[in-house]
Amino acid sequence: MKELQVSHTKLHVLKGDITRCEVAAIVNAANESLLGGGGVDGAIHRAAGPELLAACRLLNGCRTGEAKLTPGFQLKAASVIHTVGPVWRGGTHGEADLLASCYQKSLELADSNGIHTLAFPAISTGIYGYPLSQATKIAVGTVKAYLENQPQSIITEIIFVCFDDATLAAYEQTFKELERRNA
Repeated sequence: MKELQVSHTKLHVLKGDITRCEVAAIVNAANESLLGGGGVDGAIHRAAGPELLAACRLLNGCRTGEAKLTPGFQLKAASVIHTVGPVWRGGTHGEADLLASCYQKSLELADSNGIHTLAFPAISTGIYGYPLSQATKIAVGTVKAYLENQPQSIITEIIFVCFDDATLAAYEQTFKELERRNA
């Protein structure tokens, strides 16, 4: 497992199933309805059980770039942070800012709710089509900047959970580039 230290927080990257992560919260790459879907969203809803859908109905959806919190129900994680990533439309429609906002708002929600450990999927890189290399740089860069600029953050561990080898390789490359810059 590749690891970076940023401030007092350990960042890890690993290949696996986010629904099995033993962290305080997992982040769900949701759609705007928050009522389940395919990919990570569908897997999280299936693993959490029907109570998650009932809790999500009460949230009245979520706008792209925003984040909302529910309990984790049958998941190992006590909480789920739902965030809606942008659909890739060529990179000229504010996609980078919206994707960065997903990570920023998720971290803010974690801090404000006493969440010390969390796991992120590769938001928007599935059916939403965000180019993997660009998305991983935004994900890691946003998390790193947040932690450096928020010394009072209570987050001690963040795991970037990769569904497949291509995503794992992209995150590992991004970690290597950061290590080289910081050396």
